[in-house]
Amino acid sequence: MELFNYSFDKIEPKKGDLLISEPFLADPNFSRTVILLCEHNEDGSFGFVLNKPAMVKLNELIEGVGDRQDNVYIGGPVQQNALQFIHKNDGLIEGGIEVAKGIFWGGNFEQMLAMMESNLVQSNDIKFFVGYSGWAGGQLKGELEMNSWIISRNVDIGQIFDTDVESLWKEVLNTMGGKYKIVANFPVDPRLN
Repeated sequence: MELFNYSFDKIEPKKGDLLISEPFLADPNFSRTVILLCEHNEDGSFGFVLNKPAMVKLNELIEGVGDRQDNVYIGGPVQQNALQFIHKNDGLIEGGIEVAKGIFWGGNFEQMLAMMESNLVQSNDIKFFVGYSGWAGGQLKGELEMNSWIISRNVDIGQIFDTDVESLWKEVLNTMGGKYKIVANFPVDPRLN
């Protein structure tokens, strides 16, 4: 049963976009999430949930980072036994793939560890993820047609690396303006309003 009759702009997603879950998405993996789309083509899509903290800190998962208490995020329900990262400084870590202007995915893991140990990489320069969000070819398009996702092309590095994860979903929608500002204020459960 549809509680509200609303429709989002239909644009083709591309690498570097943000996917914002619609306000009443029932899947607990994606409720009120913001995903950085790192790849999108005819074979499929993948990205990382930016605002779903894991219950562990980085130094609990890997050695070589000393006592750094960097947050780790649940990037999605797929392959949660792998640690991945995004970072924001061009040339900071060799081998990173640019997914949006100034935002890079992955790179030389050993170099990253050495830079963290030397404090050359600060916590707000990098985000770590266990798992990722993935879609088979055509699957994301189907979900977009069902209004499950809102696409934002206005990727703000500050939002991704510095915004409090509790407010990221709402902040991204507010930045989009218009009807999206209204959507940002929808209650989690409209029956309780």
